[in-house]
Amino acid sequence: MFEAIMMICFGLSWPANIYKSLRTRFVRGKSPLFMGLVSIGYASGILHKILNPPASDAHTLARYVIILYALNFAMVTFDLILYYMFRKNEERVA
Repeated sequence: MFEAIMMICFGLSWPANIYKSLRTRFVRGKSPLFMGLVSIGYASGILHKILNPPASDAHTLARYVIILYALNFAMVTFDLILYYMFRKNEERVA
């Protein structure tokens, strides 16, 4: 249950970050290394849930947590794509 709450909290921050990148077309202050490491962490969480299925009574919650991991992974990956798309804008300004 706490893992799901953690994933929801993390998941609420990524859309704002993505929106800012799309609105400004600047990625100043973003770290591709950080986003890559977070993506690896989310992928590891998904693999862990798949390879170590919970007891039958917690199976439904585990599915929702996998979905939350996948959504977060998708948002971070999209933000990373935006970083590489818009980093040239930073180079022009500098």
